[in-house]
Amino acid sequence: MSRLCTICVRGGSKGVLGKNGRLLDGVPLVSHSVRQALDSGLFSHVAVSSDDATLLDLARDEGAIVVERPAGLAGDVSPKLPAIFHAVEQVEKLLQIEFSTLVDLDATSPLRLITDIDGAVSLLEANRLSSVFTASEARRSPYFNQVMKHSGETWGVVLEGDAPIFRRQDAPKTFDMNASVYVWDRNEFFKNPKLFYQSTEMFEMPPERSLDIDSELDFQLVSFLISRRDGNKEVK
Repeated sequence: MSRLCTICVRGGSKGVLGKNGRLLDGVPLVSHSVRQALDSGLFSHVAVSSDDATLLDLARDEGAIVVERPAGLAGDVSPKLPAIFHAVEQVEKLLQIEFSTLVDLDATSPLRLITDIDGAVSLLEANRLSSVFTASEARRSPYFNQVMKHSGETWGVVLEGDAPIFRRQDAPKTFDMNASVYVWDRNEFFKNPKLFYQSTEMFEMPPERSLDIDSELDFQLVSFLISRRDGNKEVK
């Protein structure tokens, strides 16, 4: 079974300037994901897609295939799926092969373990699913303590159950997508590039491995957790 791992990173960042090349525990952020993908032994090839020459150089030095991302796929509001599609398309054209399983690792989620990647891939392949995404149990519930102003201009919880919910424990369990690992059946993805299909499943990860870097505070928190994990020598 032939698997491709993509890692899509932009040069620009609004929340944390230059975050994908910024050092985290002494290593550029993008390199954490490249090294993890290569160390996992799960992939026949690992590819990094970027509009930034410096990031591509970093990825090449780590042993990844590099894909220059067109400017039209690298804007502040550009969706990620077209960038993944473009990267896969370019790698398959370059290598003259067609992969069976596609995996995308988000560089801003470096707290994942190799076991998380392996678990998500195994879930898809063992059950012949169209896609798998990772998530962790939500700390806030739309049925209990997430609120919004409804059309009548009155405040209330985002979702109402069949009966009033007075304890968070009684609310339906909800999850936060952590943007860490996405897995697709290659043919399903190329027919219709999206995340949710009729045969999509979730792979649950714990909250301590689900933090996504989107702000300076996130970067500091991830730095602390990475250093603590390194101190405990938990590398897989």
